[in-house]
Amino acid sequence: MPLFKNAGELIRANLEQFRPDVKVRVRPVAIGILTDSQLEAVNGRQTEAALPLITSEVLFVGWHVYKSRILKDGYRIEDVVDQITSALSCESVVLDSKHMTAIENPNARKDRYGNKVNDRAILECMARHPRPELFSVIPKGDEIQPKKEKGQPCG
Repeated sequence: MPLFKNAGELIRANLEQFRPDVKVRVRPVAIGILTDSQLEAVNGRQTEAALPLITSEVLFVGWHVYKSRILKDGYRIEDVVDQITSALSCESVVLDSKHMTAIENPNARKDRYGNKVNDRAILECMARHPRPELFSVIPKGDEIQPKKEKGQPCG
């Protein structure tokens, strides 16, 4: 999935708006498009499940990513931008799953913590239909996670 040139800045700007104790309304932003083969694979699964087809443009809000990767796991915003960039690369393949729409980079990436991870993106295909939303990102294989610092939920 080719990310737009300014995708990193858009992702970073959305994530910087969230605070752990305040619910903030953040606008969805378009961050890239699925490749033709990725779109075909996702829509094939949508058809099999009798769900409406999606378009290729992917949106990002980031609330779930902020809660799970930054607050819960202790990753920094730059780590999350790296995870998303890898997970939504042109090389990423759609995973065969009945319970979620996911794409994963089959090429392991060395992260800042000494892990070799395969980044996985979870797409929500109905909430903002017909455009899918990047709901979550998961660095599969992150045995060594960042050390959480008190009072520092983002950065």
